[in-house]
Amino acid sequence: MEILSLLVILVVAFIGIIIFLYFVPVNLWITAVFSGVSVGLFELVFMRIRKVPPRIIVESLITATKAGLKITPAELETHYLAGGHVQTVIKALISAHMANIMLNFQQAAAIDLAGRDVFEAVQISVNPKVINTPNVTAVAQDGIQLIAKARITVRVNISKLVGGAGEETILARVGEGIVTSIGSSLSHKEVLENPDKISKLVLSKGLDAGTAYEILSIDIADVDVGANIGAKLQIDQANADLKVAEAKAEERRAMAVAVEQEMKAKSQEARATVIAAEAEVPKAIAEAFRSGNLGLMDYYKMQNMKADTEMRGAIAGTGEKETPS
Repeated sequence: MEILSLLVILVVAFIGIIIFLYFVPVNLWITAVFSGVSVGLFELVFMRIRKVPPRIIVESLITATKAGLKITPAELETHYLAGGHVQTVIKALISAHMANIMLNFQQAAAIDLAGRDVFEAVQISVNPKVINTPNVTAVAQDGIQLIAKARITVRVNISKLVGGAGEETILARVGEGIVTSIGSSLSHKEVLENPDKISKLVLSKGLDAGTAYEILSIDIADVDVGANIGAKLQIDQANADLKVAEAKAEERRAMAVAVEQEMKAKSQEARATVIAAEAEVPKAIAEAFRSGNLGLMDYYKMQNMKADTEMRGAIAGTGEKETPS
């Protein structure tokens, strides 16, 4: 019974020691003291209570102190609680310090919390990065299409990394500059003979304004000749003009047909009127006979005159046969 009680006491004591060492990291405190880092034991305990891993804070402080940086535990703890990457920030600060790049803890923490890789930014600031543009298509003034590809050498501007535009803006601006440069050339041969003219013109525009990068150089890697856009545009314009002319001709033909139909209708209407009038002639003659206004000899004379007129018209070849009344 005494042995069982002793075992229970030992187990409880062991668990108590583990809990004590978890909340009171004595070994980590000793390491910090011998490394020249000023951090209190109770401060480490409070970190554990606030769910901040003391090991990350202490190891980062030791690394920063050995590199000659002055950073307080409170700054690292605050950055960790804000969701930052403490170790990445310390690496970036050390790299910037070794490369004589002006970067303090507040700037590095702000860059890290903004979602950018601050350590990568310092690396690019030390070793410039090359960005390859996609194929940029432009047309010279002689109508020949050119396809250019450039290489942009950039260096990170640490002071503008927060709030500055990224690589997409650099690529868009350089592409716009290439299109403008090629479009202002009188001939595509000028571009092929002096491709560096494009890079000089684009580089002089200050395309890195408002971005997180500083453009060091723009080199035209390749220029290829594409299609003859001018000839295609002329062909398309000619086809369009032809269609317009055909449409106008069809419109005039339709109007002519309409006028012809209208004239035919008027002619038929006039002919109907003449026929109707001719139909009234026998009635008028009969009425004249009855009333005594027309004699038989007068009627024969009129018929002879009519026959004579028809004969003369037939001889001349210009007369038309009239329907006998």
